[in-house]
Amino acid sequence: MSDLLRFITCGSVDDGKSTLIGRLLYDTKQVPSDQLEALEADSRKHGTQGAALDLALLVDGLAAEREQGITIDVSYRYFSTPQRSFIVGDAPGHEQYTRNMVTGASTADAAVVLIDARKGVLTQTRRHSFIAKLMGVRQIALAVTKMDLVDFDEAAFEAICSDYRTFAAEIGIDQWHPIPLSGVTGENVARRGEAMPWYPGPTLLEWLETVPVDAVADAEKPFRMPVQWVNRPNRDFRGFAGQVCSGRIAAGAEVRLLPSGRTTRIARIVTAEGDRDEAVAGQSLTLTFTEELDCSRGDVIAAAGVPPQAADQFEATVVWMADEELVPGRSYWLKLGTQTVAATVQQPKYEINVNTLEHLAAPTLQLNSIAVAEIATDREMVFEPYDAEGSSPNRVLGSFILIDRMSNATVACGMLHFALRRSLNVHRQHLDVSRESHASLKGQKPAVLWFTGLSGAGKSTIANLVEKKLCARGRHTFLLDGDNVRHGLNRDLGFTETDRIENIRRVGEVARLMTDAGLIVLTAFISPFRAEREMVRKMMPEGEFIEIFIDTPLTDAEKRDVKGLYAKARAGEIANFTGIDSPYEAPETPEIRIDTMAMSAEDAADLIVGKIIDRR
Repeated sequence: MSDLLRFITCGSVDDGKSTLIGRLLYDTKQVPSDQLEALEADSRKHGTQGAALDLALLVDGLAAEREQGITIDVSYRYFSTPQRSFIVGDAPGHEQYTRNMVTGASTADAAVVLIDARKGVLTQTRRHSFIAKLMGVRQIALAVTKMDLVDFDEAAFEAICSDYRTFAAEIGIDQWHPIPLSGVTGENVARRGEAMPWYPGPTLLEWLETVPVDAVADAEKPFRMPVQWVNRPNRDFRGFAGQVCSGRIAAGAEVRLLPSGRTTRIARIVTAEGDRDEAVAGQSLTLTFTEELDCSRGDVIAAAGVPPQAADQFEATVVWMADEELVPGRSYWLKLGTQTVAATVQQPKYEINVNTLEHLAAPTLQLNSIAVAEIATDREMVFEPYDAEGSSPNRVLGSFILIDRMSNATVACGMLHFALRRSLNVHRQHLDVSRESHASLKGQKPAVLWFTGLSGAGKSTIANLVEKKLCARGRHTFLLDGDNVRHGLNRDLGFTETDRIENIRRVGEVARLMTDAGLIVLTAFISPFRAEREMVRKMMPEGEFIEIFIDTPLTDAEKRDVKGLYAKARAGEIANFTGIDSPYEAPETPEIRIDTMAMSAEDAADLIVGKIIDRR
């Protein structure tokens, strides 16, 4: 049975990617016989120019390309030879579609980087080579195309190889093979010709048929299987299903469950075809243990003697793929393998200029930016470095995507470098007096009453009245007010979007600690962004975060303006002021909504206290 090679074709615009793929399909007879005969007849009739167009039209997904003159996504085609099966991706050549190149390279074993023999090494040649290296593609064929347009000149080929050799050494590409070819005539694509007798190496197809495949290397790594789901069809069977991402496993082998660290042995290896004695990387299966242990989706089953790491702070390379820029400190969903955690990205250490390889200062990331940054997660993740020296990339446990928590859109992908030492040296300390004990001593259930609304809406006034009424009922409370906190804990923060996010994160952490002490915590902050309010909600146990929207129209809040802030913002003396030049995202489903146009602050406080007592 032949193995499978995934490869991507990339390079600058009009370097002949589509024509090259079409030639591979044509020469390996991967098109219907009637279409093949028509192409051959057209080629004989119209010569190389007509052949180039017809070969390009063989590639799937090119309707939009023909209409717009570009490839707007990664188009995939499948073909095979007696030696191997192939999946080829055609990456777009324009710089603005860098994210599509990243997507295509993320699953590729090899890359075919095309260079037009007339143009030489261009900016996109360097960009796509850099991205291929970044994504762990170790095998690169340098396809110098359109040799027929330079009369198959050996000197032109050697000059391009010399230029690329210098660049490849700069970025650490050490496994690349140059091949002179013509997609139109077929010279050195799938067959040899007489036009370039000076080239002694393999054709492109021969290179593709013999280049090493990552899946083979993955089988030699230590065993790893992320758990996708717990398979329990009946009372007598409890298995843990997933796909083996590296290594091999046999019945009776000792394994470690992460992040818990518990060890056990494999009782059975169950597949759709029945039980097996052994399984290897790439196979989907269900494992059972010799003893009953807790294991769930997101856990990793690993070789007991060489387990992966677990940490909650990392350095990573991040490729930003969204039109909206990165907001440092904002909480995103991070998905790595079957694990999903909340994560924040700090201000990048530096952005990489992939054309010059310079490290540039970057307060944030724009579409197609590539940067190195630190990431913190809300709990430990099981991971491995993406690019381990001398090994194929760890694409399952070393790469991740970031997802916007409000829109669920994928905004970035990334590769983990290593865990930050500080995260490995900090461990949670077990405390004998629990949060339940603290709450029991106070005779109450802890909660966070999160007051949000525009400046001047009445948050602080109403929150203060609510606290007085709760204290009169013997409740233990504490009020965190926005202005008061900025005199101490958050005095180092300004009012940029990034600073506001950090302001709310700190307040959320303090509020959580206070609820651990059994308190009812009231917070009065504008907290203009839904994502940050949701971040704080996720910090709290279910039911302990109560969002209270103090709903006041902007015109009325501005009329009150007791602090004169709106007037200063209108005069341009205050930047990033909510409601004027910075947005306020109103809660969509708050637990309590107060219409300040319909009731007084006293009535609002009574309503809130009544609802809280009823809820609890």
